[in-house]
Amino acid sequence: MRAVRTIGVVRPGEPAILDAEEPDPGPGQAWVRTEWSGISAGTEVALVRGTDPHHLLHWDPELRSFDDAGPTAAYPVTGLGYMEVGRVTESRTPGLAEGQLVAMAYGHRTGSCADPSAKPVVPVPDDLDPLLGVYLAQMGPICVNGLLHAAADVAGPGADVDAGVRDRHVLVTGAGVIGLLTALLAVQHGAADVVVAEPSAERRAVAEALGLATLPDPTGPDDPAHPAWRAVKERWRHGPGDAGADVVLQCRGHDAALATGLKALRPQGTVVDLGFYQAGAEAVRLGEEFHHNGLAVVCAQISRVPRGMAGAWPRTALARVTLDLLRERGPEIRTHLVTDVLPFEEGPRLLADLAGRRLAAPPLQAVLRFD
Repeated sequence: MRAVRTIGVVRPGEPAILDAEEPDPGPGQAWVRTEWSGISAGTEVALVRGTDPHHLLHWDPELRSFDDAGPTAAYPVTGLGYMEVGRVTESRTPGLAEGQLVAMAYGHRTGSCADPSAKPVVPVPDDLDPLLGVYLAQMGPICVNGLLHAAADVAGPGADVDAGVRDRHVLVTGAGVIGLLTALLAVQHGAADVVVAEPSAERRAVAEALGLATLPDPTGPDDPAHPAWRAVKERWRHGPGDAGADVVLQCRGHDAALATGLKALRPQGTVVDLGFYQAGAEAVRLGEEFHHNGLAVVCAQISRVPRGMAGAWPRTALARVTLDLLRERGPEIRTHLVTDVLPFEEGPRLLADLAGRRLAAPPLQAVLRFD
């Protein structure tokens, strides 16, 4: 075993740097020394606060359901994060050369044993800003998987990734990292029009700097009678009794955003939901547009691609689509999305501040630097 340091959570509200161990690389494996690690604020802050479902309810892995019939997940949490870039320093596999830069999802730790047969290892090409590699292994694939679910909804399991957005009117709810990358992917893959609905004026400004049209959601008190969903339906009129988005890519973990998405859809449209909800959904009224317009909600969770598409779409294929976007829009993404780069040692403080809502201007994308 090999000693490493990792960011974990000792108890709710108390992230810390912990000592941990990783196995030495064996045949077919390599050792990766971490250089960059991105923070996924929503998922990680939920673990810091203890508000994620696994720490509130018992998870039955066989039935794949939550209940109160057993113990919840315990603390300490010994690893956070899934957006790592590292350099291969020792290799016992011909597929990973020493000195090679790779993207993986193993958490904010100083190093990891890489086993390509067990977990995707994505090469970071020389023509890409290495920091942007944090999006290759999981964050970018999350967004591509959203497009893939939209494609399968329209054209079935043999669909190309662009089938759900090409020549269609696309609403993206949320201008966080997932929302912005998803919106850029929709543009890249031929959407007729893309609009981003977001309550934060600062995040709308980022979207606009990336060339995206935006709407406030919810609107401010100066315009209470003209919410985002109404603006969407006025923007996209297809015929009598037929107005709104063809598809909504919902990228916020808030029920109000899902409610906006449902109200903004044209009849028989679909919300593809990438959000991670930590509370109920009181703002969602299933007896209203959902029922009367024959709508659908599809969850695009990263652990699975649409049914029947797993063979054609392993994680590495999702990463290739991500790489195409990063090559085309990389400098803009680096400039506008990555707002904070800080040393690994400062990660627990940042997570504690995010969990405690102590930051007047929370980072859009924070990246930890390993010296």
